[in-house]
Amino acid sequence: MSGVQPIPAPPLAGTRLAFLLAEDRVGHYPEFRAFLSRTFDLDRIGLAAPGYLRAPSGGAYALVFVGRSGESFPAGVEISAVVPALEPLDEDVADRDLWAILRWLVEGVGGPWTVADLDATGRLYRIGAAEARG
Repeated sequence: MSGVQPIPAPPLAGTRLAFLLAEDRVGHYPEFRAFLSRTFDLDRIGLAAPGYLRAPSGGAYALVFVGRSGESFPAGVEISAVVPALEPLDEDVADRDLWAILRWLVEGVGGPWTVADLDATGRLYRIGAAEARG
């Protein structure tokens, strides 16, 4: 298991969102769209609020869902770390957490996508967070 869990919105006073990753083509694989919609109740909530995750480090991450005219929702997702407003982002922790979030996503979608394949791809591209798992 990835150690990632959906959570209610954390207290945001005194924090900022530090952008990490955008995927603007969630619709390429309808299974990913369906997993995100189901996990975050997007059919009901829509664009009203981000989804939040707690990562293995204990940090919170916001998933901002993007709508696009003429496409099923969500059309894309942006992932940002929720960090103290005046503190720098710990990039090593964010990279490890982001990799855990990607593993959680692939694990949740299932089907032809496997966490082992994701990890192998990460090692191939020399992604530090993936290599640390190898």
